[in-house]
Amino acid sequence: MDRTQGQVDPAEPSSGPARVVTLTAGDFTLTVNPVDGSEIEPLRPGAEPARPRKRDAAGRAARDTAARPPVLPGAPASARLMAAREEERRRLVGLLSHGRSVRLTGPSGSGRSVLLDAVAADCAGVAPDGVVRLSGHGQQQPGELLHALYTAVYEAPDERPVRPDREELLARVREIGAVVLLDDLEMGGAALDELLRATPECAYLLAATPDTKAPSDDSHLEEVFLGGLGRAESVEFLEAGVGRALTEEETAWAGDLRFASEGLPLRFVQAAALLRQRDELNGTPGGDDDEEPGVFEERPRDAAFVPLPTLAEGAAPAELLASRVSESARAVLRIACALGGELPHHAHLPALVGDTHADAAVTELLGCGLLTPVGTRYRLAAGVARQLEEVGYGDPAAEEARTAARHYAWWTGHASVTPERVAAEADAVLAALAGADVVAAVLLARTAAPAFAASLHWEAWERVLRSGAEAARKAGEVAEQAYFHHELGVLALCEGRLDRARAELEASIGLKGALADKRGTVAGRRALALVTDREAAGAAAVSPPLRLAAPVAAPVPVAPPVAPVAPVAPVAPVARPVAPVVGAPAGPRASETVTAVVPVRRDAPANLAEVFAEPFPMSLKPSPAPALAPPVAARPVAGSRKRTVLLAAAGALTVAALGTVVALAMGSGEEETPAGPGPKVSTTTPDVPAAGTDTGGEPGGNDSAGDPADAGAGADAGAVTEAEPGAGEPGAATPGEGAVAPAPGVSRGAGVKPSGGTPSRKPPVVPPKTSPVASPPTTSKSPLPSSSGSPSPTTPVGSPTVSPPTGPVQPPAE
Repeated sequence: MDRTQGQVDPAEPSSGPARVVTLTAGDFTLTVNPVDGSEIEPLRPGAEPARPRKRDAAGRAARDTAARPPVLPGAPASARLMAAREEERRRLVGLLSHGRSVRLTGPSGSGRSVLLDAVAADCAGVAPDGVVRLSGHGQQQPGELLHALYTAVYEAPDERPVRPDREELLARVREIGAVVLLDDLEMGGAALDELLRATPECAYLLAATPDTKAPSDDSHLEEVFLGGLGRAESVEFLEAGVGRALTEEETAWAGDLRFASEGLPLRFVQAAALLRQRDELNGTPGGDDDEEPGVFEERPRDAAFVPLPTLAEGAAPAELLASRVSESARAVLRIACALGGELPHHAHLPALVGDTHADAAVTELLGCGLLTPVGTRYRLAAGVARQLEEVGYGDPAAEEARTAARHYAWWTGHASVTPERVAAEADAVLAALAGADVVAAVLLARTAAPAFAASLHWEAWERVLRSGAEAARKAGEVAEQAYFHHELGVLALCEGRLDRARAELEASIGLKGALADKRGTVAGRRALALVTDREAAGAAAVSPPLRLAAPVAAPVPVAPPVAPVAPVAPVAPVARPVAPVVGAPAGPRASETVTAVVPVRRDAPANLAEVFAEPFPMSLKPSPAPALAPPVAARPVAGSRKRTVLLAAAGALTVAALGTVVALAMGSGEEETPAGPGPKVSTTTPDVPAAGTDTGGEPGGNDSAGDPADAGAGADAGAVTEAEPGAGEPGAATPGEGAVAPAPGVSRGAGVKPSGGTPSRKPPVVPPKTSPVASPPTTSKSPLPSSSGSPSPTTPVGSPTVSPPTGPVQPPAE
């Protein structure tokens, strides 16, 4: 017997060899291996698939036949279109003929599918690629719908199945010009816009319910609403279903039913079935009157009169209709309730129900209005599953789902079953997988996943893999869990989801490593290497190299002046003092600062703060950087020249006075002040700052404007000419190089501030050139101060010195 009948022939084996299918997925070659897992590798050069070609007229006819529900044994004639729908039919055909897309909105049971069949017959020759019928039931993303449209229009190559990548898919569907009838639409908004933009040459007729998400304002879809039937139309429709004229009582009952059901045609299909069953139970006249009732018919001898159904039974007739059908039909209803409303193909019902004639039950249920066509299959009509579950049809759901799962696990794994047949049964397989226990779910997912992968129905493939991974985790099947994670990683890699692929493959490699599965680990690492290569290629193609502009030099901070005497000169960014070289030619004047400016490199950033200043600002609104002046040597502040001269003269006077005091002390042993009109010398040495240093803004600094010491120094400066004898000669010390240490035994005055511990290295001060004054040479044997500015050691006691002249000295010329 054929395997499609769901029965096993004892003479033939129950299983065949494993199906290994090789297909092309984008630029990958995918080998689906049901035993060890799928293997993926880059597509070899020269193995690219040929350009697909569109179907011809014969191919389109075969496609349309395959897109319709299966023909049932003894099925009644298809429902004719009501006269009330003729106006909508003409309007839809006119819009589609002009290339307009239409959204047909109506509640469940309003006759949308019958209207789509009539429109498809009228639009057969409108578009070059004919009419394409698709089902949107369970489709929330446009990707699978685009793949279904591609498969319906283009013929698959003979050598191997091809699933194009996204770029190739969009390029191919853009060339399709067809009238697409999409029934049971379940998406809207941006997803629907993506579908419409991808196929600009197609005209769509989208059938949806009012609770479906509305399209966006930019979709430019025409809206057509389907309402209920009128009173006369409902009576006419009911008479056509019953096959006779209605009585007055039945006509009044039909009017009440129309008011309760808002005129939905599905309710009148079910009402016609109730009236037919009532006629059968009451016994219609005709036939052989001598025939004994109940001999050849399943009806009692003394049949009681069956009244008309109540209004409540007419509005929810599933329970009453199910009670009057055959036992096989009721068993089929229980299976459908266990599978969430999905009905298996009628070829599987004999094995699931246990009755060889169970396939005829589908025809009986369809005539009663309990089933409705959805794409290429049937399912319970709207509201029927809820009504049946309320009366107990859903109680054996767990057992029925387990039975269906074990049956599909055997059927999908059989070698005689093609992947295309498994894909056509995808909804029932997924429903059985969701309702089965973990053991049956792992078994079904393990056998159905390779079939879905080979049939290119990858949405069902992903759903099966995820359900199988969860069931394997609950059952503790580590090997099966590793298989499902590996397949999920391969699927994500084929679809370009690299992050998901890496996560799934790493999980699979870890589980296979725990099982010591070397072959599986190697296969997983190969796939993971492809993920790494794609990530590197994507980063190189998407992310351009980082190019940093030349950083702007940091602005020189300018301290605000404290004293209003003179502004503080800005300091150069990098300035180092240059020590005077012995024997060097005369340098700049004493009032100028000699600095060595190191130029800032413009070809590289100075620090990390400058590198990341622009890409990563520290604040939301950074303050604009002030304009930067080119680095130049520091200039003296206005008014500092005179101060520098006065300080230099005061230092020279102090040194000379100290030498005189030391000489007198050694000569007479007494501390006496030299006679004459010379200046009065203090017994301590004041702290003399370096020339060119502005101390007006420092605490405790000398200020020429307000400090009495500076005033005194300025008054005594007129009596000093040269700071030391032999100034300018090689080896001579210059005043202001450093603080002079006091002589031993001499204490500091009360009004003099200490100079601190270690003297700082400051730029030397060159005294101004004034008129030379004769002075005796110094014969002290004390070492001279170094040119680096370090303080000279204290003069030892007993060193002979010569005191300078005590006469008045002319002050230096300004």
